[in-house]
Amino acid sequence: MTAGGPYTTAATASSTSYTDASLANGTKYYYVVSALDSAGESANSTEKSATPAPAATAPTVPTNVAATAGDKQVTVTWSAIAGATAYHVKRATTSGGPYTQVAAPTSATYTDTSLTNGTSYYYVVSAVDAAGESANSSQVTAKPAAPVAVLAAPTGLTAKAGNAQVSLQWSGSTGATSYHVKRATTSGGPYTQVAAPTAASYADSGVANGTVYYYVVSAVNSAGESANSAEVNAKPVAPTGPPPAVDVTITVTPASQHAISPYIYGVNLASSLTNGPPSLTFDRAGGNRWTAYNWQTNASNAGSDYLYENDSFLSSSTTPAAAATNVISYDQSNGMASLVTFQMQGLVAADELGPVSIALPPLLSRFKTVVFEKGSAFTATPSPSDANVYMDEFIWAIDRKFGGQNIFGATPATQHVFAQLDNEPELWNSTHLEIQGSKTVTSDAYIAKTIALATALKKQFPNLVIFGPAHFGFYGIYAWNGELSPTPSGNNWFTDKYLAAIKAASASFGRPLVDVYDFHWYPEATDSAGARVTGLNGAVLTDDQVQAIVQSPRSLWDNTYQEKSWIAQGLGGPIDILGRLQAKIAAENPGMKLSITEYNNGGAQHIAGTIAQADNLGVFGAQSLFAANMWPLQANETYLLAGFRAYRNFDGANHSFGDTSITATSSNVGNVAVYVSTDTARPGRVVMVAINRSTSTQVTAINGQTLTGTAHLFQMTAASAKAQGVVQPVAAGSQAVSGASLTLSLPALSVTTVDIY
Repeated sequence: MTAGGPYTTAATASSTSYTDASLANGTKYYYVVSALDSAGESANSTEKSATPAPAATAPTVPTNVAATAGDKQVTVTWSAIAGATAYHVKRATTSGGPYTQVAAPTSATYTDTSLTNGTSYYYVVSAVDAAGESANSSQVTAKPAAPVAVLAAPTGLTAKAGNAQVSLQWSGSTGATSYHVKRATTSGGPYTQVAAPTAASYADSGVANGTVYYYVVSAVNSAGESANSAEVNAKPVAPTGPPPAVDVTITVTPASQHAISPYIYGVNLASSLTNGPPSLTFDRAGGNRWTAYNWQTNASNAGSDYLYENDSFLSSSTTPAAAATNVISYDQSNGMASLVTFQMQGLVAADELGPVSIALPPLLSRFKTVVFEKGSAFTATPSPSDANVYMDEFIWAIDRKFGGQNIFGATPATQHVFAQLDNEPELWNSTHLEIQGSKTVTSDAYIAKTIALATALKKQFPNLVIFGPAHFGFYGIYAWNGELSPTPSGNNWFTDKYLAAIKAASASFGRPLVDVYDFHWYPEATDSAGARVTGLNGAVLTDDQVQAIVQSPRSLWDNTYQEKSWIAQGLGGPIDILGRLQAKIAAENPGMKLSITEYNNGGAQHIAGTIAQADNLGVFGAQSLFAANMWPLQANETYLLAGFRAYRNFDGANHSFGDTSITATSSNVGNVAVYVSTDTARPGRVVMVAINRSTSTQVTAINGQTLTGTAHLFQMTAASAKAQGVVQPVAAGSQAVSGASLTLSLPALSVTTVDIY
């Protein structure tokens, strides 16, 4: 055991190898070898040494693996393994692999760089030594993200003094989660934080008249708090002199009330809206595209909207009914009910191969036949080669996708899904010339189709709520686009014919076949030069154009208002379309509801559009409409979407208009309309939306509703909207209320939400 000896003979071997056993591990031994024959023994060989040790084994699997995300990188750490000479770090972009080795560090940490922010990466680690490689560790994941920067200080801070209050407004900071409002009584501070609103406005009511207050605002996000804004100041003062003269009186009748349908706050194409309003309640999957939609393949036809082409515009998925179920899934996850279109014209796209010839329509080789009732043997994956496309199988397949949720039932587990019988049938010969041909479908044929399709759907889901006919506008309601010869005050409109036929068919079937009488309403009202309001969407409008827009909702209900339009001229007076249709329904088919699933009053880039949209929503609630869906006509309709914000989340704290409408009449509805609500979930709370259509301030007295507490005002005007990227209400102060009266000074061309509690 010592180099150079002395040596002890360990063994005499007859072969050229020998294993020396029973040695001590870790001790170094030295060996020489000599050869023997009959003549004697040779000299010793050169000395060699060796240290016995156990056989090598692969290391254990690394544990405590963790992944921490950074900016374009992930740092992976783990517990070191004794004896490991290196580690293999392996990465995947799909959970469970396959993994690709990205590094072989010798320490128990590795930073993986040059990754893509927003992508999830999955990692495992193995240990390596001379004996081999361990199994992979458990998987960890991380998603790199750019660091959140501290925001810049808010700008545009203004302070407006009132009676015992100061209203603050500033330009919102992108990425801010809240703001800190700070107040002082000395210029330059020290400041005390008084609020942390999430919206870019605040009404400070904890102040005394006659004192000057100084304010700064900072923005806050997860990275921290910005510097303070520039300082502003204001001095609250009590009003002096006699109260201003009242311009308009609103008379509220609390005993006259009814529930507001939750489905009036709806849009078309909700998922496509940019900066859409919060808290929408209803979404429609409808329009020209859906008439020739083939649920089996998701192909559809653009019709006259674009080259009459068959394509995959609604969905490129190969999963049957995906275009519809994707909409429903989006709506369910965003708290909205859905309206899905079922095909009734008779032909749907058979391919996605582009434009279809309209020389001799229909070119049947490019389309499949719609059959309303298959009855049984349904499948959620029908063969694309099937000759027919079945509507009862379509609704069955949708329901199966949402199994157990009862979406077509009377009491769904989540949100309702309703059915609409196609779209604008009076125009099929133009919008869908490729399948209808040039001849309009007759009213008799259309009604027969309605009864057949509604029957097929209700056999599957008896409590399904069905909308029809989805008229394109007034001329369809009145004369079925020229087929009929009605009279303005007569019972010979298409509506009368339809209601009578549906009533008779429903009696035979044993339950209502069509539950909601549905139409589209794009006002035909014009300015004095004949320009239709739906085309008045610029940022600059004349007073005449503004008034054409803001007065246009009155044609829905006001039997004293006559707009400038061919409709009013033909009827010889006010349109009052809701009143006329409700009277016909009450006389012929009581219990049927009313909806407007497409509408738009223009003014997309002007406060006039905000006023008209807010007025529409007030009318829908006051006039007991069941459902409504605004259709966007422009890419950017922030002014129109602002109309929803007057009713939904107007304060940035998710407070909304109530669920019960209280009758309120105006002494001058041409200037001011006020919509009044209470809420069954918030006893004692009253919410009003006051609309001033006039170009001057209107002092408005609201009498008759018992009020207690404080009226909190949120307002939209041309000036406040101009300073915003997304038009929305800003805090406009508060005032104590008691008794049964409230007086408001409403700015010219404004929408004011009043939350009283």
